[in-house]
Order: sequence, then structure tokens, then C-alpha cells
Amino acid sequence: MKPKKSKYLLSSLTEQLTNIRSEMLCMSDKYKGTINNLDPSFRESGRNLIHYLALRRHDIRALQMNLAEMGLSSLGRSEMHVLATIDAVLYTLSRITGEPQELSNLESDNLDFKTAIELLENHTDKLLGHRPEGRNTHIMVTMPTDAAYDYKLVLNLLDRGMNCMRINCAHDDESKWSQMILNLKRAQEETGKECKILMDLPGPKLRTGPLSRGPTVIKLRPKRDAYGHVVKPAKILLISDIAQTRTTDNDNESAIPVDKEWLDSLEIGDIINFVDARDANRTMTITKKTESGCYAESLKTSYVVPGTILSCPGKNQSEVKNFPAQENFLTLHPGDILALSKDINAGQKEAKEIDNKTIQTIGCTIPSVLDNAEVGEPIVFDDGKIAGIIEGKNSKSLTIRITKTDKTIGKLKCDKGINLPLSKLQLPALTSSDISLLDFVLGNADIVGLSFVNNEEDIKSLLEQIRSKDKKTAIVIKIETKRGFENLPDILLEAMKSPSCGVMIARGDLAVESGYERLAEVQEEILWLCEASHIPVIWATQVLETLAKQGSPTRAEITDAAMGHRAECVMLNKRPHILEALIALDNILKRMGRHQFKKTSMLHKLNLAYNFPKK
Repeated sequence: MKPKKSKYLLSSLTEQLTNIRSEMLCMSDKYKGTINNLDPSFRESGRNLIHYLALRRHDIRALQMNLAEMGLSSLGRSEMHVLATIDAVLYTLSRITGEPQELSNLESDNLDFKTAIELLENHTDKLLGHRPEGRNTHIMVTMPTDAAYDYKLVLNLLDRGMNCMRINCAHDDESKWSQMILNLKRAQEETGKECKILMDLPGPKLRTGPLSRGPTVIKLRPKRDAYGHVVKPAKILLISDIAQTRTTDNDNESAIPVDKEWLDSLEIGDIINFVDARDANRTMTITKKTESGCYAESLKTSYVVPGTILSCPGKNQSEVKNFPAQENFLTLHPGDILALSKDINAGQKEAKEIDNKTIQTIGCTIPSVLDNAEVGEPIVFDDGKIAGIIEGKNSKSLTIRITKTDKTIGKLKCDKGINLPLSKLQLPALTSSDISLLDFVLGNADIVGLSFVNNEEDIKSLLEQIRSKDKKTAIVIKIETKRGFENLPDILLEAMKSPSCGVMIARGDLAVESGYERLAEVQEEILWLCEASHIPVIWATQVLETLAKQGSPTRAEITDAAMGHRAECVMLNKRPHILEALIALDNILKRMGRHQFKKTSMLHKLNLAYNFPKK
């Protein structure tokens, strides 16, 4: 490079950086009042966020390339300490050119590199507890209903690396939540391990309404290979509490209620004989006893109904108790018409015939939302499995033409999520139902999670409720809507009025709302802004999903889990193989922690470097 050109380039880089720096200072000065209203522990973080937003108003890609070519910082890892990074580059440029830089606002209390990292670490410790041994990233686990009855499950989760118990208040009830918490406290006393409790408020659950019930029968179905050989037996949980009756997350596992006295008499290895609803002779074998009941396995398909007699040689027999009827569903194909009704019970009525076409109908849980939707807007059901376009609207319902199903036939069940990504919905994140739960949540949880956050007013409402009850409970903001993402800077600044806060990237709904093709960049931008705010992030939804559900992972989800180390916490959802998923995630995060911190590659000694040259 010619000296003249080099001098011009250096001068240009200095000028660009100086101008950006001035804009950053002007912007933080403009929002000085906002910064002063933040919790004292977040004021430096709020100022840094505003500096970062000022920087990102510019397209600095060419500037970055020029800085990198000169061996200087490209500003690509400046999120936590924006002003300090720019000052360091300007200082180096001034030493190269021999022209001293006179920079304003260089007081000793400016945020430096070390302090910025300490701020994030302190905020993370306060929210999620101390750093886990051997890894930088915490692990949060969503509790299945079994956690209320199975103490050993909770003990094993805590012992194998769970740092935060998540209770989703959209499921179960206060009695079960209380039992989960008691099991955790008992496990903590036994292990001496720290574990926070996060309770998620349900928020405005826009979901499909009930459908007419199907037959009262439980199908026990083993999994078979292409040749019909059993590769996984049907799993049954025999229970005495009818309230526990449910189909589990595993599609070949069911819970059947029986007499308690008979259940208590069973032992591992016992063979249960019964005649199923088709008059077929069947057996199941007891494989495990737990506090919640007895687990059994069956190698043949069978149909169990209330009144089925279960007998065990040498012991009394039991009659299968009554249980809820099977869940029903609507079958949908691309091109079909679906009516989404304000009447929540519309799905329990017969389908209508209009112009020689059968119009299937289902209700929704928040009727007023339909008023905010318009013809031509998209609508999505069940996390993107079924999608359509709104073709008609009246005072009672929306008419939807189905455009996509995840399989040849789409199955739409009750209580499935509804997303209207382009509709301007008027839904407060904190509902009256949430407020009624707050006394229990604030009395039992370390952290309260707010679902479907759209703007700063949602955060303000939650903080007002917390303060009114004289509590200082930490908060976690779930970003799962397009509006929530678009309003993220204001949401973060409002959240920083709390002494402890975090952000959960709820990637399921967020992918539906923003479009799957945009999810990667959206979650990246959330990570950037939270890092600039020194706010810990929880990486959530479908982490190691196949492993947790079926017992073996896909290659793609291993890579996804490894990416999660860039967050301060990774969340696992409740699934039958949750313990195996936890063990795998713990291993992955420990390994990745050696290689990378946030976006910075950590260059430890590479064994491959010793394999060259080959002898």
C-alpha cells in the first residue's frame, strides 16, 4: 500500500469512528432520564445498550473490513462494551498516525472491557444462580406432571445438572406445582445443590377450543419396524389417582387408573392378564415401581376400556376405572375451508354443509382477537403444522382456506396454539387470570416469566403488580411474537427497572410469527441486544427435542444445542427421555465452553496441530 493512500485511509477511518462515537454520546445524553430511571445495577448497561443502538444505525461493513485488514478490532464483538471498543481503536489509530485524539467523555467511570463482562456475570448470577461447575451455561428443565409424584425424577434431574426448575403455569394446578417445589427442596437438602425456580405465567392463550370427545378407549400400541417386528413395547403407567390419568408426551405410553390396594400389591416381574375390547387375550409385565405408580410393558396392540378386568396370578384382580374419552381432532387438507368461531364450544357441534362443501368449525379461547384479524392475512395453527389464509370475516367467525399441512392430512386438535403474525392484536401480556396466580407464584418462585410480551407496557404492568405485593422477584421476558421482537429495545429498557431480569427466546412461536427462514437472524439480533444490555438469555424450544422424546438425537439438533452455549441458559422441555437429554446437554455445553465465549473463539491448544506433519 502506498504511504499516501495509507494515510488517507487512516484519516478516513478515524473520521468515521469519531462521528459514530459522537452520535453515541448524543444519543445517551438524549435518553439520560431513561437511563437514570433504571435500577442502579443496570444504569451502565442501559447506557451501553443505547450506545450499541446508535452504532447499529450505521452500515459499517466496509469500515469493519478496513479495520480487520489492518489487524485492528472489527467491532464485531463490541456488544458488551461499545464505547470502550471504539475508544481503543481510535487510540491505536492515533498512535499509528502520530496524531493525538482528543476524545470527550473519557472519565474514569466509563464502562471498560473487564467491568462489562463482570456486569453480565453478576446479572446472570443474580437471576440464575452461581455458574455451574465445569460449564459457563445454566440448564433449565420444564417439569412434567410426573415431577409432582416422582421424587426420584426431580432428584436425578438436579443431580445430573439442572440449575433451574421451570414450572409452566399453563399446565397442572397449584397442588401439583406445590408438590414439584417440595420435591425440589427435598432434593436440594439431599444433594446440597443450588437450583432456582421459574414459574411461567400462561399469558393470553390464543388456542383452539374443545372438540366433541372421541371413544372412551386407550390404545396400547408397541412400535414396530417395516417388517412388523416390535422395536419398542407399549408402555403403561398403572395409577390409583384418576386425576393423573393422561396420555404422556410419548405417543406409545398411556396412564390407566386401577384400584390402589391392588396396585400396591404388584411387584416388578408380575404378569398382568386381561381381555381387551376386541376379546383378545393380552398381557403386560410390570417393569418398574415408583411413587406415582407401576410401569408396565406390552408387546401386542390392545384396546383398554373402563371395566376391563386386570388379573395377576396369586393376587386379587382390579377393574380399570373410568377415564376421560379420547381426544378428537379435525382432519384438514390443503384447499379445505375451516371456520374459526368466537363460540369456544363451536367445535363440539356438527359440521355444516355450505354449497355442497363441508365446513368444519372450531372455537377459540379469546373471541375478541378475531375482530383484529383481516381478510387476506395469514393464520397458523399448532406451531406451524397447519396454515391458512383468512378469506372471510363476519361478527361471529373467520373463514379460513387451508394452504398447508405438515403431513398429507393435517390433524387439528383442541388446545393448540393459534398465531396471526400480521394481525394487529390488542392483547395485554398480563391477563386477569395471570394476576390471580401471582400471589402463589411470587410466594414460591425465584423468577416469574411473562409470556407473549409485545411492548414495554406489558413489562410495566408486571412490575407494578410485583411492587404492589412488596416483592422483588426476578422477571424473565419471553420474546415469542413479531411485535415483541420489533419493540425489543424499549422492552429491555423497561425490564432494566427491575433489579434482576432475563430474556427467553421462545423459538417455537417466534419462528411461526417471524417466518422460519428469518428465525436464525432474529434470534441472533436478540442475542446482540441482550448482550449489549448485559441481560442473561435463555435459549428455549425444541432443544434436543428428538433425543428427549424418542431417546436418540438428530445431528442437526446436536449442532443447535451447541449453539445454545452463546446464551446464559439453555432450556429443555418435558419429554419421556428428559434425563438422557439433560446428560447430553451438560456434556455438550461443557465441551463448547472450552472453545468459545459468546462470539469469541477461545484458542486452546489444538491436538490436531500436533498431527502435522505425519511421520
